[in-house]
Amino acid sequence: MLVDLLLAAIHHLLVFGLIAMLVTESVLLRGHADDGAIDSRTAGRLARLDGGYGACAVLLLGVGVLRLIYGIKGYDFYLHNPWFHAKIGLYVLTGLLSALPTLNFMRWRRALRSDPAFVPAVADVARARLIVRLELVAIALIFVLAAAMARYGGF
Repeated sequence: MLVDLLLAAIHHLLVFGLIAMLVTESVLLRGHADDGAIDSRTAGRLARLDGGYGACAVLLLGVGVLRLIYGIKGYDFYLHNPWFHAKIGLYVLTGLLSALPTLNFMRWRRALRSDPAFVPAVADVARARLIVRLELVAIALIFVLAAAMARYGGF
């Protein structure tokens, strides 16, 4: 039972960390009030923050697999639970969606190395902002699916 408790606690802490980083990205992507642009310093922060977000997402998946294997409910509960499959599917979709801003942030980081005064295009910032906000909506839906999964094993 202690292993289950520890895995659940780590899982939840990673979820909160992931959400905190994603909300911070969303706030930083708001840009200036007048034109929505961001400066070079913010672009660098976003790139570093997104690295932490990616690491947190991978760790979250790893701890989730450990919960599936070593958790009290056992893998049968999860593998026969349609809500679990929906939750994992949405998690994977969110991960794929997050690749788009990540590629932007990596491109911005490279541009900053060669030109410290680099400023991302406003259209790129707006696109990244939209995708990050869609990711936050998807995570909210994942919470709903997690609640359904925990309470209703099947239909």
